[in-house]
Amino acid sequence: MNNKHETIDLQYRDTAHHWHPFTDTRKLSVKGPRVIKKAKGIYLWDSEGNRLLDGMAGLWCVNLGYGRSELIDAASRQMKELPYYNTFFQTSHAPVIELSTMLAHLTPGDLNRFFFTGSGSEANDTVMRLVRTYWDTLGKPEKKTILARHNAYHGSTVAAASLGGMQAMHAQSGLPIPDIVHIAQPYWFDEGGDLSPEEFGFRTATALADEIDRLGENKVAAFIAEPVQGAGGVIVPPENYWPEVKRICAERDILFIADEVICGFGRLGRWFGSQTYDLKPDLISMAKGISSGYLPLGAVAISEKVAQPLIERAGEFFHGYTYSGHPTCAAVAMENLRILHEERIVERVREHTVPYFQKAWSTLTDHPLVGEARSIGLMGALELVPDKASRKRFDNIGQVGETCRDLCLDNGLVMRAVRDSMIVSPPLVITDEQIDELIERARKSLDLTLKKVKHR
Repeated sequence: MNNKHETIDLQYRDTAHHWHPFTDTRKLSVKGPRVIKKAKGIYLWDSEGNRLLDGMAGLWCVNLGYGRSELIDAASRQMKELPYYNTFFQTSHAPVIELSTMLAHLTPGDLNRFFFTGSGSEANDTVMRLVRTYWDTLGKPEKKTILARHNAYHGSTVAAASLGGMQAMHAQSGLPIPDIVHIAQPYWFDEGGDLSPEEFGFRTATALADEIDRLGENKVAAFIAEPVQGAGGVIVPPENYWPEVKRICAERDILFIADEVICGFGRLGRWFGSQTYDLKPDLISMAKGISSGYLPLGAVAISEKVAQPLIERAGEFFHGYTYSGHPTCAAVAMENLRILHEERIVERVREHTVPYFQKAWSTLTDHPLVGEARSIGLMGALELVPDKASRKRFDNIGQVGETCRDLCLDNGLVMRAVRDSMIVSPPLVITDEQIDELIERARKSLDLTLKKVKHR
């Protein structure tokens, strides 16, 4: 009873004073939020004592799981010594210098310089400023259009949401801002029609070249894309997609930006998703897994190709944030990266956990509701459909996904719904036994969803 009273009180005050991100506030005020009280490993407990297996690693970010005392101690030590100082006005501090050095050794290619932000959204805002300043510096101010993909997610600030291709966000906010153009996404299950995955992969890749030709190469500054679209629905591109995109980018005078906010720091079994697909980005935006979500931190990795003209010719870069390179956040990120390295977590994910997870996840293909069970690294998606053969969608897109999501929570599993796609992205430290538990709870939730669908 005490737990119930506490929950009601917290819910009342939450709906009275707290405005949630990506939430229908009217609906929430009727239902009340689920209040999370504590977490350990890959599990969460709510205010009524219910245990949840966190199949989403928070928001794609808690790679090391909850309760790592080393990260907590790193924050405490740094706060006692230097809790905060800015990196404006020709000033720096040891944590941001050391973190920059660590990242230079981890990132692929010649990505040797790092601009720090507070989030992935801020990182992608910074990317836009860097790209356009780069071309201005080279005497090509007309090269300012940035190409991105429909249904991509790059953040929710004005610039980042414009780079993203989420129609609902654009419709609500009068976006995108000028000089951002969206092209087809490599989502074969939803948009491939009668084409084979290979035919569809080639068609969506060459859409990039077609758009560059339409706009004029002299007008196009860059192409931004996630190696795997995360919030779009764990969209794994056909195998021939990225090689063709790489060829197009190499042949044309545009920059390639890899948004690694989700794919970075081990999610795909490599330190960066760009390594999984052998991409050669000129810039990488990153966040989330850089600190396992324990403190907010983002960054942009900058290649020497981009950095050198800016250093030599641009003068002052009029851009920055109060918390750029926050020392406590940097200290936690360093400890996070140390653990990932010394405990060989990324290697274990690639060599053991991913094969086990993918085999287990694929067993859900036999469920009557599941049209496809795809996965890459420690990311998975289930396409919920009424007809497997045609890949036809349910009427009222999103209703079945929302039902399944709620049933998952009732069954002690956090699994996210993107329209009628159910997606997971568990902590990298998940064990074989916990993967089995995740699959068991997912199957039970699918069974209950099927009953509700039939009833309707």
